[in-house]
Amino acid sequence: MNLDGLNVAQKEAVLSVEGPILVVAGAGSGKTRVLTHRIAHLIESYDIFPSSIMAITFTNKAANEMKSRIEALVGPVTSQMWVGTFHSLCVRILRRDGHHIGYSRDFVIYDTADQKALIKTCFKALNLDEKQTPIKTFQYKISGCKNDMVTPEAYEINFHKDPRERDFIKLYKMYQDKLKSNQALDFDDLLIKTIELFKKYPEVLETYQKKFKYIHVDEYQDTNKAQYMFVRMLSAKHRNLFVVGDGDQSIYKWRGADIRNILDFEKDYPGAKIVKLEQNYRSTQNILDLANGVIKKNPGRRDKNLWTDAEAGEKIRYFQAYDEKDEARFIVNQIKREIREGNFNQTDFAILYRTNAQSRVLEEALNIEAIPYKVVGGLKFYERKEIKDLMAYFKLMVNGYDDVSFLRVINEPKRSIGDKTIERLNAHALERGTSLLEACATVHEIDGIGGKTAEAIAEFYKIITGLKAKLDTEYAGNIFDELVSGIKIIESYEKERSEEADGRIDNIYELKTVIEEFEKRQDHPGLRDFLAETTLKSDQDNIAEVEDGVLLMTLHASKGLEFPSVFLVGLEQNLFPSFRAQDDMEELEEERRLCYVGITRAEKLLYVTHAKNRNHFGRFEPRMPSVFLNEMDQKLIEVMGERSLAAALKDAKPKEISVFDIKTPKKNPYFANVTQKEAPVVEKTEQTFAPGDKVTHRVFGAGMVVTVDKVNNTLTIVFDAHGIKKLDPAIAPIKVIG
Repeated sequence: MNLDGLNVAQKEAVLSVEGPILVVAGAGSGKTRVLTHRIAHLIESYDIFPSSIMAITFTNKAANEMKSRIEALVGPVTSQMWVGTFHSLCVRILRRDGHHIGYSRDFVIYDTADQKALIKTCFKALNLDEKQTPIKTFQYKISGCKNDMVTPEAYEINFHKDPRERDFIKLYKMYQDKLKSNQALDFDDLLIKTIELFKKYPEVLETYQKKFKYIHVDEYQDTNKAQYMFVRMLSAKHRNLFVVGDGDQSIYKWRGADIRNILDFEKDYPGAKIVKLEQNYRSTQNILDLANGVIKKNPGRRDKNLWTDAEAGEKIRYFQAYDEKDEARFIVNQIKREIREGNFNQTDFAILYRTNAQSRVLEEALNIEAIPYKVVGGLKFYERKEIKDLMAYFKLMVNGYDDVSFLRVINEPKRSIGDKTIERLNAHALERGTSLLEACATVHEIDGIGGKTAEAIAEFYKIITGLKAKLDTEYAGNIFDELVSGIKIIESYEKERSEEADGRIDNIYELKTVIEEFEKRQDHPGLRDFLAETTLKSDQDNIAEVEDGVLLMTLHASKGLEFPSVFLVGLEQNLFPSFRAQDDMEELEEERRLCYVGITRAEKLLYVTHAKNRNHFGRFEPRMPSVFLNEMDQKLIEVMGERSLAAALKDAKPKEISVFDIKTPKKNPYFANVTQKEAPVVEKTEQTFAPGDKVTHRVFGAGMVVTVDKVNNTLTIVFDAHGIKKLDPAIAPIKVIG
């Protein structure tokens, strides 16, 4: 087979045939090329039967690309190979052998919506209150347990003494029982049940071990515990395991990925061969040097140094903005200039940010200049569910006859109002010739609606009509505050305890910022005018979105992509890195890997920007430059604007911002005019901790100590809302609560 197109390291990886092999593939180093050539080499040079080869990817798109590339190299043999995602391969195994553990060939697979519906059935059966614990919370928690291979029985053994876990334990058990009786599996079960099959029936496992002599895994750094176990069991007989990945690009801890799988590869597979792919085919050397310098701050990683034969290229362009609007204007002006000078087309630009809420001000700046754009992997600001919900509330206040808006929000947040209730309410409204909202005024007269349901509808009516009466006397911002407080939308999302819910909360506070900016422009800033202006603005957004515009996306969504010119924005403490990394080293390391991913998306030109001040949770507050800016080699930086990076870092003072004050608004967000206090100094604690202690943390909330490491002075704590954290009690604000 012709390998002339491969570099030395790539050839070494492709020509390695026997035993466990880890290919540490740096960003842009041609890992897919290596994987496909290695499989083709096995078939063409060693006469390996295609049917004895398995290749595992994380997406169907990646699997299809791999198949087409292999076919281009050695012809149509991929039909005999098993190439697919973890889930699709497990489905094939369970369709064939799932009967051993009680599943027919015709079992059904429940998607997220099916899963939610089944959990809702369990809620009703157990008389659980969705207002107290949203269904999504338990849905998220069940998935986390399965990714960590924790059965209901194992969870009960570990947490049976904790009264806060009793409802979840009962629900988890019932959910699994109902899945089994329905002959159904959710996505996480596909892996769990395959592993269960292998453990209970070794002869089945041996059949697949004999069949698959060569196993390949792409993006190995993203595997969770269940995926790790699946691969380990299948490869145990022949040990011909070929995995490709990069620990420096492990950014999915929040969805179960365990970086230890790739870091401990030699321990798990003694005698393993390690091949490093360090030559980059994407970026200029200046961009690579910047990335290398930042990621080297992570301890315990596999050392590698990306390099390229390409030119050094442009320096990294740095800009400190006064605030987020100034940052957005700078970005748009740079895009216009580069296009005008013929350096790039509008499709060459990507703007990368840490949170979805950051897109709003960027979208507005692009719209003002009529630059088409597309939000990738997410919705535009005014199309996001939580924003549309609040806007529907506003519309209903202004126009009580808007039944469309009424139906959207009558059960948002959840008020346990079902379809039958809506039908009865609608019939009552038709009978009286009124709107649905007006029908709520006499809800206690409607047959079939009573008790808590009637009270919830009456309270909804009271909130809407009470705020409607203030439309001519109150500012839009005051009405927003009363609405959000009255319907408890923030609290409802906080109960979900998920990344998605945190993002929705951020977007709600961003809407508060939009309203405050509107108020500054208006002499009489009422809600009616705000609604008219914003509706027009969101309609313009829909016109602007086209397929060939500037791309906006989160850093997580950018992984695996590349762009000629990249803006890496919002490099500020408690934004990027996020507030969760303030005293959690593992979180900080993951955020640094995310920064590395962002930097290495750029091919020719990279901008890094941050704001000196930012509207955050409805308050205008000073911001500190990100620790990642401090880790960047200033020799690689070209300053755009009046402030140098060195000056910005020198002037930054810890007292300017407090992580405690930042989080406070989520508990009580409606005191924008209260003077912000400096954070109290956290002194070295004299407390002693022991496994089982219940504790509280000022940001992460309540939790329980799992282990105490006296050598490294760290505590491992399971927090109710934020999972497992390793913290230093001498630094972190932790208190024992009993």
